[in-house]
Amino acid sequence: MAEKSTADLSGVVHVIFAQIFDTINNGLLVIDRDMKVNYWNRWMAMHSGIAADEIVGSSLFSHFPELDQPHFRRNCKSVLQFGNFCYFSQRLHKYLFPMPAPGSLADSFSHMQQSCSMGPLRNANNEVEMLYISVQDVTEVVSYQKKLVAMSNTDQLTGAYNRNYMESHLIREIERSRRYNHGLSLLMIDVDLFKVINDSYGHPCGDYALKTICQRITATIRKSDSLIRYGGDEFCIIMPETTKKDAYKVAHTIRKSICDQPFTFADMTFNTTISIGVANLDQDTDDVESMLKKADEALYTAKQSGRNTVT
Repeated sequence: MAEKSTADLSGVVHVIFAQIFDTINNGLLVIDRDMKVNYWNRWMAMHSGIAADEIVGSSLFSHFPELDQPHFRRNCKSVLQFGNFCYFSQRLHKYLFPMPAPGSLADSFSHMQQSCSMGPLRNANNEVEMLYISVQDVTEVVSYQKKLVAMSNTDQLTGAYNRNYMESHLIREIERSRRYNHGLSLLMIDVDLFKVINDSYGHPCGDYALKTICQRITATIRKSDSLIRYGGDEFCIIMPETTKKDAYKVAHTIRKSICDQPFTFADMTFNTTISIGVANLDQDTDDVESMLKKADEALYTAKQSGRNTVT
């Protein structure tokens, strides 16, 4: 039997690799120096909704105009001229190709989160002729990482942030407030006579009261404000770009939302109140420790003044 020619072998190898590239669970495309697509695997077609025969032979930018940016072109030039490898981190770029997030994760992400890499493809003379881009779907990994971060920063009972989150966040807000000379306020909240609720109605009722209080507070404050469970029945609210006067008004609105509406648990109805201390970032209160101390002192005064009040 006559030996196969080099051209025949090359054709066989091409067919074999094409089958492999169409079954891998990653996106793969090849573009030339004119930014024309030469290869578009099945994964890319399935997730982008663009069939290979629609895009192969045309400019990548005609289908993805958002990629026609100096940063992307510089990376392509670096690969084609010098044979470098480039990486597009999900942390920095989120995604390279705007594709729908897979399955149920579409509720949490507007687009599939991608980790991408780019590298050279050389011809028989070892000259860089084209480049490839590989696309990996990391949406599930990113979702899991976000859940882990949320778990480490969130109070499991109330859904508010926990004390672990508070200090680092307050440090960042103090630095930002100083940099831009914006207001920053801190509310310290304590549920009045909370032990009486637990003793009279039981701990499940006490848990319900704490969760309901957090829900009412969250409905009152802005999205930019951070509600934190500071202790058992004690909470903080970090309020960026808020003067002491405005924080005082918000504190009274929060206080009224608690005392004006009865709480109903099972067949029991009861009322409770909160006391609030307000502190503001100023020359005398310019770091985490001093802000917390000032807010705590104001809260103590509010409790001593008869509770259900703001100081």
